[in-house]
Amino acid sequence: MKDNDLPITLSLGTATPGGGFPAYGAAFAAAVHAADPRVTILPRNTAGSLENARLLAAGGIDLGLVAGDAATTALNDGSGITLAAAMYATPGMFALRGDHPARTIADLRGQRIAWGARGSGFIVLARQVMAGLGLDIERDFDAVLLDRAGDGPAMVLDGRAAALWGGGAGWPGFAAIAAGPMGLRFLAPNAVECEGILAADPGLRPMSLPARSYAGQAAPVASVGTWSLVLARPGLDDAAGFHLASALHAAQPGFAALLPQAAETTPENTAAAAPDPAQIHPGVRRFLRDAGLLP
Repeated sequence: MKDNDLPITLSLGTATPGGGFPAYGAAFAAAVHAADPRVTILPRNTAGSLENARLLAAGGIDLGLVAGDAATTALNDGSGITLAAAMYATPGMFALRGDHPARTIADLRGQRIAWGARGSGFIVLARQVMAGLGLDIERDFDAVLLDRAGDGPAMVLDGRAAALWGGGAGWPGFAAIAAGPMGLRFLAPNAVECEGILAADPGLRPMSLPARSYAGQAAPVASVGTWSLVLARPGLDDAAGFHLASALHAAQPGFAALLPQAAETTPENTAAAAPDPAQIHPGVRRFLRDAGLLP
């Protein structure tokens, strides 16, 4: 494909309905197309990060939303998957109804926890964080792995689960609990626990959920987490990557207006997200170089 060979249509793997990835994917597609009508993104529901990584490696989708350790693995597994864009930071934490008595993660041991959809990056992040605390999500909790991400908030709201694990600003699961009659309260690792988690898993980073990310959340919530990324399949045309990056940059104000966490989808964060610039899609890399963000 040459740079003037437009229009461009790209498939995008998201996750199960009701979760953050489908919401991001819909806003991503709308914002990019509004900024450049020649670029069309077609979101597609999948089982989440792990399936998206497999589909990308097999060429079954052009782009995929992949979180945390699953994204790192995909970029380093030799398949030729590359980074198309940084999405947003995902500090992991539990959301509880405001009237739940638990005040520490230890208080949740043995209780029913909705950890997220099977195959999602949230499950991977949960295993990483809990392992750093010497815990296992199945052994130490009554674990619920969801078929649909959207089922988790209802379980917390009606008392079938003590908490929902998730992360990031504007996530639909947390927003649904915050809108409930009892409101929402977060539980995250304390400062000492965060130190231990980071020492056990250097792939995680200290992160914070900004204050007022959700209704009734007056203060920031410190935790640990990972970046979620938009990854590209092996062999995705260079020009397609360049035009996507250009449209995404032009779309940024409108994208952030559609979805608060999309404010973190910036060329600067994309340039910083990959330890090795060679992991960035060649067309995206060219755009970032032209913007002065890569040597």
